[in-house]
Amino acid sequence: MLLRLFTALLLTMLTLACIPPRSVDAGVVRAEEYASFWLWGGVQPQPVLAQELYILQGQVVEKRDHDRKQVAVVAQGMSVARLKKGKVWLVYRADTLNWTPATVQALVGRLQQWQQAGNPVIGLQVDFDVRTRHLPEYVAFLKQLRAALPKTWQLSITGLLDWGSNGDSEAINQLQQIVDELVVQTYQGRKTIPTYKRYLPALKRLTLPFKIGLVQNGEWMADKTLEASPWFRGYVVFLQNQALH
Repeated sequence: MLLRLFTALLLTMLTLACIPPRSVDAGVVRAEEYASFWLWGGVQPQPVLAQELYILQGQVVEKRDHDRKQVAVVAQGMSVARLKKGKVWLVYRADTLNWTPATVQALVGRLQQWQQAGNPVIGLQVDFDVRTRHLPEYVAFLKQLRAALPKTWQLSITGLLDWGSNGDSEAINQLQQIVDELVVQTYQGRKTIPTYKRYLPALKRLTLPFKIGLVQNGEWMADKTLEASPWFRGYVVFLQNQALH
């Protein structure tokens, strides 16, 4: 019963989608003013207009079994739904990059499950908080993942706000040949990074499709020159449970 209700609410979110993402000026991030959202486990559906959903499905972790380390995919988030419109990305957080062929196979299997249920799944998003100085190693990992991932699926990644300012520009530029999009997170935990504005000018130098990740109820002032970049693709809002009044 609860699963059917949850799925119905998600269907409403997607069915109502008919407007393109638009920029928002100063103030609080209000979900109803955007069209793409991260939906994490434990977050209640909201009556917002959704063209695109990034749905958490699990976490890739490294566990120790006696004297050996093993990589495991831990299921998280919602069960397979039946969404008919919009775009759906399946998101996996990663605590390790020591993936095996079995790891990729498990994620591809989940993508296929969602697709076979009639969902408009377009790809996989990897959410990994790689430190800026380790970007070259991350690029090497993503090359291997892209080669192992069937071409049917697109590949999205999240990125830290300081990549543009402090990262290896050569490594970042290589991502254009590997991933289909980069979503730069302007928040940490559940709050906007207070100094986010100082990092925005460097993002204008990105030469691959990118979006800006915001947190619901966080602070945001749109940068018009950033939005004018030919590589800018809009915003993704991390939904949060709303406080009861």
